[in-house]
Amino acid sequence: MDYPIRTLQQIRPLLVGLRKRTGMSQAKVAALLGVTQQSYAKIEANPATTSVERLFTILRLLGSEIVLSQSIEQGEVVAPESIPDLPQAFTAPPRIKKGSVAAPQKVIPPSKKTEHW
Repeated sequence: MDYPIRTLQQIRPLLVGLRKRTGMSQAKVAALLGVTQQSYAKIEANPATTSVERLFTILRLLGSEIVLSQSIEQGEVVAPESIPDLPQAFTAPPRIKKGSVAAPQKVIPPSKKTEHW
């Protein structure tokens, strides 16, 4: 069965469902990954914070894979603003008018006082 993922929030319930479908507990998956149950619970609770490599490993353990499909026609362009939940890093920075940037603050050098630990 296919489960299309369009937002990061959809990953959590899918991971939980896939794990339960295989009959594995969080502790069992954690042991296979070589981490503690608490560490795996954090990954499962917020999978967006884990690496893609770790996510692929978890999906392999659960007998699943990621399949990408293109949902737009060839040559069609999707504006970043039209994609829900797109991280700010992927959208264009706001345009700043010339002369509207404030001058940098004066930098105060550190004192010459030394500290002994």
